[in-house]
Amino acid sequence: MRVVSGIYKGRRFDIPRSFKARPTTDFAKENLFNVLSNRLDFEGGQLQALDLFAGTGSISLELLSRGFGQVVSVEKDRDHYAFICRVMKELDTGHWLPVRADVFKFVKSTHRQFDFIFADPPYELAGLETLPDLVLGSGLLKPEGLFVLEHGKKNDFSTHPCYAEHRVYGSVNFSFFCHPDRQEPSE
Repeated sequence: MRVVSGIYKGRRFDIPRSFKARPTTDFAKENLFNVLSNRLDFEGGQLQALDLFAGTGSISLELLSRGFGQVVSVEKDRDHYAFICRVMKELDTGHWLPVRADVFKFVKSTHRQFDFIFADPPYELAGLETLPDLVLGSGLLKPEGLFVLEHGKKNDFSTHPCYAEHRVYGSVNFSFFCHPDRQEPSE
């Protein structure tokens, strides 16, 4: 796993071969952050992010590297959570909060709000299609915030009322959603 940009640019972390996680490719990650840099102000360390289904922590690490003030990473798998904690300790940052929890339960029980929410569930996850409603209906996203869901090609969220746009980078699909009170024109 490699950090694409920011203060940790070029840092590499070896992911154990036994991991089931499918990290977002560098190509997709770089393009995602190019889009995000036009929508979110990374400067100043004020933004708060939530990374759901954090896996290896690749997206969380990229968010921290680019200046997010705090990143909360939610991961259910014990080994993946331990890996995230190890990387966090190696970086010696107090801006990263790993949480070992089931995402569906976490979203229903958390009362914080975030500027950016990212979810990268397993593409075959039962209930994946419910994630936009779950996240956007939970009150976790700030009014000016953005929610991005990574998914496979068989999912189509273009009819969702909070849908903003869809981007494809190789086999990686990102659907962007705005706060329910702030819809943007669809692509």
